[in-house]
Amino acid sequence: MPLSPTATRDLLLALGHHPKRALGQNFLVDGNIVHKSLALAGVAPGDTVIEIGPGLGTLTEALLTAGATVYAVERDERLLAHLTATLLPQFPDHLHLLFGDAVEFPLAGFEPSEAPALTTTQAPTDTPAPAGGFKVVANLPYAIATPWLDGILTGPLPATLVLMLQQEAAQRYAAKPGTKSFGAISIFLQAAYAIAPGHKVPAACFHPRPDVESYLLHLVRQPTPFTFDRATKSVIRGCFQQRRKQIGSLLRHLVPVETAAIWLEHLRSIGLSALSRPEDIPVSAWRHLVVPPVTAA
Repeated sequence: MPLSPTATRDLLLALGHHPKRALGQNFLVDGNIVHKSLALAGVAPGDTVIEIGPGLGTLTEALLTAGATVYAVERDERLLAHLTATLLPQFPDHLHLLFGDAVEFPLAGFEPSEAPALTTTQAPTDTPAPAGGFKVVANLPYAIATPWLDGILTGPLPATLVLMLQQEAAQRYAAKPGTKSFGAISIFLQAAYAIAPGHKVPAACFHPRPDVESYLLHLVRQPTPFTFDRATKSVIRGCFQQRRKQIGSLLRHLVPVETAAIWLEHLRSIGLSALSRPEDIPVSAWRHLVVPPVTAA
């Protein structure tokens, strides 16, 4: 069970630790949210679960008690030492702790070859990122959420992710075409994952209490997940840097003429045109954009 706000403050005081805003250190103090996270992810004995920033170990302990093997990456040396002294002796065969930056180690040191292949999900046929049977359950600091997701989307792709995020970030990731929140990260994420029902998380569930509301974003891997190569991702990001411009005008500065002509023809076939704006183009259409790789001069 999570520590109460008072017990959390007392433990932090005993550790001589002051929560670091730069690292997004808001510690979960609501047991219902911990249980909800595990339930959304369907955590079961024998699962392999990736955790980002385990902190005081509230979620970590719940995952381990549920029978999962946990790979966790922590950037704070003091908190890592606390976990090493408390949880590691209890679960020596099922807890793997790594000191480092989650953006550099998006899978917390877990080797994809260790993941059992799922038998209920069709293997991807149009992406270089193989699928794995592991899961991610994590409380993501706002500052690293998008770059960390970029790393995850290079593969292998987890079967499911349950991510505690600031509500604003969750809205951007789940945004639909035609909305102001829809952008490049919405496309990259939704090409590989379906957005499943999640759960709102009030600020009172954390210590210290954040200034914003949070959300448990629940992602389930698509039957045939798709990931974009680096060149195509760069072009898509370029389009959304000037999102109010027409796509035909944008492409003239971003891709070769032949590439633009082929993709604009596809847009016409689905009822769009060169006059469309990036935010009005659905994820399925962006998958048909094939950008030649950048070659060194």
